[in-house]
Amino acid sequence: MNKIVNDFSIIVGTKNGSGSSTANNTILRSIFKMGVPVSGKNLFPSNIQGLPTWYTIRVSKDGFTARREVNEIVIAMNPDSFMRDLASVAPGGAFFYADDIKLPINRTDIAVYPMPVKKLVREDPNVPTDFRELVGNMVYVGVLAQMIGIDLDKIQAALEFHFKGKQKPIAMNMGAVRAGAEWAKANLEKKDPFYVEPMDKTHGMIMADGNTAAAIGSIFGGLQFAAWYPITPASSLAEALNDYFPMLRKREDGKHTYAVVQAEDELAAIGMAIGAGWSGLRSMTSTSGPGLSLMTEFAGLAYFAEVPVVIWDVQRIGPSTGLPTRTSQGDLTFVNFMGHGDTQAVILLPGDVYECFEFGWKAFDIAERLQTPVFVLSDLDMGMNQWMSKPFQYPDKPMDRGKILWEKDLEELKGNWARYLDKDGDGIPYRTVPGNQHPMSAYFTRGTGHDEHARYSEEAHVWYNNMERLKRKYETARQYVPAPALRETKGATIGIIGYGSTEAAITETMHQLETEHGIKADFLRIRALPFTKELGEFLSRHEQIFVVEMNRDGQMNQLLTIEYPQFATRLKSVAYGDGMPASAKWVREGILAKYEEKKAPAKAKAKAPARRSGVRKAAVKSSAKKKSSVKSPAKKTSSRKK
Repeated sequence: MNKIVNDFSIIVGTKNGSGSSTANNTILRSIFKMGVPVSGKNLFPSNIQGLPTWYTIRVSKDGFTARREVNEIVIAMNPDSFMRDLASVAPGGAFFYADDIKLPINRTDIAVYPMPVKKLVREDPNVPTDFRELVGNMVYVGVLAQMIGIDLDKIQAALEFHFKGKQKPIAMNMGAVRAGAEWAKANLEKKDPFYVEPMDKTHGMIMADGNTAAAIGSIFGGLQFAAWYPITPASSLAEALNDYFPMLRKREDGKHTYAVVQAEDELAAIGMAIGAGWSGLRSMTSTSGPGLSLMTEFAGLAYFAEVPVVIWDVQRIGPSTGLPTRTSQGDLTFVNFMGHGDTQAVILLPGDVYECFEFGWKAFDIAERLQTPVFVLSDLDMGMNQWMSKPFQYPDKPMDRGKILWEKDLEELKGNWARYLDKDGDGIPYRTVPGNQHPMSAYFTRGTGHDEHARYSEEAHVWYNNMERLKRKYETARQYVPAPALRETKGATIGIIGYGSTEAAITETMHQLETEHGIKADFLRIRALPFTKELGEFLSRHEQIFVVEMNRDGQMNQLLTIEYPQFATRLKSVAYGDGMPASAKWVREGILAKYEEKKAPAKAKAKAPARRSGVRKAAVKSSAKKKSSVKSPAKKTSSRKK
């Protein structure tokens, strides 16, 4: 039997609320501390407790971190999902299970390992009765460690990290780990080929989830006010603000320089955030699709009244309540046109945990520079799961507060300014904020029709001119949003476009397409809307472009077709939305199903495999958008403060 080292997936089946999170994260961090690339994904139900939940750990010596649809090692701790877990083990795989589950095992093509979890915990005098179920999860950590070679010292280090050095819970959990490992060493014979061996591919890296990264990045960006209402999967972002604000934003006199408010609902949350943004604070809110739906009217107000505010949308699958604990990229077109009337949203699309951090602070610079809401679209997979990342770096440039007029500025202008007047040709007016002592600083903010001086008006030409100015501002935004990330391959014959958390699956797909099918691809990851010139250049260079996304209708493909109708026939939608994180399998199958062999078109259909159900072609809209050239606005900056 040939050894398979550092290249397999582990899945643990338990019950929601059973306390398995500590055990699963301990396995993940232990392997990470051994220098082996890993990623962890929690698949949990939307009820409080009792239903089946699964945690998947991908171990990849090549650094691939996307979800795999194959499970080589399965640990079954839940009788309700036992038969399903047993059936999910890949042929030649390993099946570990709690031996108090008395259900038949009728497979002969896998290695089977019973574990006396309850017995070992009962025998440990250091585990109180009411902690036995929780600590029992650590028994399977010890058994697995012994059988595949996880270093117990790394498990100790992972527990010390998790419990923040508290010796009593560390000792109690480590005792269960050692008991499991010692029992496995004495009683189990290795019958599977899977091993973990030390590497050095995680040196200098950290493990983090996107919501925590976003919270830290926002604090580093000068966040002063946040309002939120609980919703999965965005709640942990606001909770992380409460965790890190006291550590990172503490004055010598002990007073807070921030406020985090849990509002009574989503409408109140965004209303508070917009009010804070209007008053000059850097403010934000965080939510998911259903909450964002409730925020629509206020978002339109902020767009038209030109108030800077940041809105994080950690996407889940919809419509309606949908699947609250499943991931998606289904809010893109909704956010792009969010609000009635002619609105255009500025959207940031982080592709990994580090960009969640980076866009956390950049979003405020862009919002204040443009005086508009900025939406940051993450998703559940990126936001709530553990990913490897390079360490976060403090912003390397000062804050961009945009066109704010202070007392000295108004004195120099001698009052010659107007709140909604475009003086620079970029669509962005100047503003003042409350607290400015100059007598000419005041203006009346309106969500109704208004002229350049913020005076109420219903004149047709006044409305038209104001809306044209807002359109110019959207064009100006192209120079401030992050440009796409481009990965080129020598000899590429196709292009792939993606965004957000699909990058991990697309990167792995590119490797498979080249090694298994001889197809080389260039990859462009869109990081923001409005689109920038690099995207148009990419489209012009490729005859076949596959747009990969996690939704049913191919929403990014729709927006690309609207913006670049001249390239519409080159775009091929590879869209799939079942609530699960993107995998290289469905991305590869979707591309191959639509791939055309340009040199031998007659053979293309014969070579392409049957198309996976659910990979659908997006509806195509053919509406062209004119572009206008704008001048670069003058910049005003102030020092970035911790």
